[in-house]
Amino acid sequence: MKFKNYYETLGVDKNATQDEIRAAFRRLARIYHPDVAKDKKAAEEKFKDINEAYEVLSDPEKRKKYDQMFLSWDRTQEEFVPPFWSYPKGWEHQGEYGPSFGGTGFSDFFEMFFSEPGGLFSNLFHKNGETSLKKQKGRDLTAEILVNLDEVLHGSVRQITVTRPTNGGNRKDTYQITIPVGIEEGQRIRLAGLGEPSAYGKAGDLFLKVKYAKHPFFRVEGKDLYYDLEIPPWDAALGSTVQIPTLEGKVNLKIPAGCKSGTKLRLKGLGLPYLDGKKRGDLYAVISINVPQAVNNEEKKLWEQLSKKKHF
Repeated sequence: MKFKNYYETLGVDKNATQDEIRAAFRRLARIYHPDVAKDKKAAEEKFKDINEAYEVLSDPEKRKKYDQMFLSWDRTQEEFVPPFWSYPKGWEHQGEYGPSFGGTGFSDFFEMFFSEPGGLFSNLFHKNGETSLKKQKGRDLTAEILVNLDEVLHGSVRQITVTRPTNGGNRKDTYQITIPVGIEEGQRIRLAGLGEPSAYGKAGDLFLKVKYAKHPFFRVEGKDLYYDLEIPPWDAALGSTVQIPTLEGKVNLKIPAGCKSGTKLRLKGLGLPYLDGKKRGDLYAVISINVPQAVNNEEKKLWEQLSKKKHF
C-alpha cells in the first residue's frame, strides 16, 4: 500500500492552518470539480483525491492520526508499512489484510485508517473471546462511499469491487449498487451476504456508509444548501440582479436595496431532495459585501463625496 501525501495533494504546508487548508480545497475544487472541468473524466479522479485529502486534514482527529503516520513514513520505501501503534480496544491483530474496495470514491489507504470502526482497519483484527455463536456468521464489513450532490439529486447506479485475499492470491468481485434519490449523509447501504464468509454459517453483510463529497460552491445543512455570495457595496446599497449557480445550472437572483452582510436570500426548492423524491430543501445565498482593496484617485474622491452625504 502506498502512502497518501494529503498535504501535497492540496498543495499546502504540513503546518497549514484550517483556513489555509479550506482555501486550498476551494481553489482546487473550482478547477477540478466535474461540473466545471473541461476534461471531466480526468477531473473526476483528481477531485476524488482532493476530497479525500480535505476529508482527513479538515478533521482535527483524523489529521492528528495522519500526522503521526506522516512522521513514521519512510519515503525511501515504495510500499508503506502501517504502524500499528495501537489496536482497537478489545481486539487482537490477526496477521493478514482483509478485503479492499474499489468504486467507493476513497482509496484503500483511507479505508484502512480513516473509515469508521468496522471498516478495513478492523478487518486486520479479531475480537478477543469471540464466542462460537458469533462465529456462526461471518463478520460484517463496513466501508465509506463518496457520493456527490448530483447523485443525491438524481440518484445513480454505481459499480464497486471487493478484492478478497485467497490462498492463491486475490479474488476480485464486481457488484452493482443503486444510490437512491435523496440519500442522506451517514445512511448505510446494506449489501447482504457480501461481508466476511464463514465456515460455520452464512457470510456477513457489507455496509457502505454514505459520505457527501465536498462541493466547491455549496455547504450542506440537512436538505438545505448554502452559497456564499460576495457583492460590491453599490449592489448592496442600490440592489441588483446577479447569476448564481445551483445544482441544475445558473439562475437569476434579485438582491434587494439596502442588503446587509449576513443576509440570507432564499431560493425555495433548490436544495437537496428528501428520500421520497417529492420534496426538496432550499438554497440560501449568504451575502457578504466585498469592499475594494485598492482605489484610484477618481474613485477615492467619489467615496469621499459619499462619506460626506451619508452618515451612520
